[in-house]
Amino acid sequence: MRLQTGILSLVLTGVLCAAGWAEDQPANPEQVTPSTAEQLNEQEQAFQELLQNAVLVGTFSVDGRNGSPKPERYTINGVTKVQGDRWIVQARITYGDTDIPVPVPVKVHWAGDTPMISVTNLSIPLVGSQFTSRVLFYGDRYAGTWQHGKVGGHMWGRIEKAKETPSGNAPEPNESSDQ
Repeated sequence: MRLQTGILSLVLTGVLCAAGWAEDQPANPEQVTPSTAEQLNEQEQAFQELLQNAVLVGTFSVDGRNGSPKPERYTINGVTKVQGDRWIVQARITYGDTDIPVPVPVKVHWAGDTPMISVTNLSIPLVGSQFTSRVLFYGDRYAGTWQHGKVGGHMWGRIEKAKETPSGNAPEPNESSDQ
């Protein structure tokens, strides 16, 4: 249950290989390349830079459950705008012996200068279905809500840059959090 709750929180990050968009099937997320992605405006460029090699370090709560919020940590290799409000979040899922990058299709909506990632009833192979989330990003912080079926809650934390590996491979999550 904790793994599913944590992965849901990523969305994002949340977090995750998706079966498709919640609405209107788009192009295959794995076929998105810089040449097929849309041009970005200044806000979108800043959002893309914010989540390039980023680690979301924070906590999540579960509605109706007593106790302290639980820690969460998610790595995002980057985000790519596909078309309109559709983006792909290149998340990195790490648990046990598993460490794989996975594309997560999301919609990005704007409240003025504040981006919000949105997924509704997203299916994640090998994890489950009915993942719904709204996550806002501002400065070096994120906050939002998540839902997996009938279980849901809140999530919040900081956005940090991942440490680069000496070999130039995928970045390692920054372990310097002080929660």
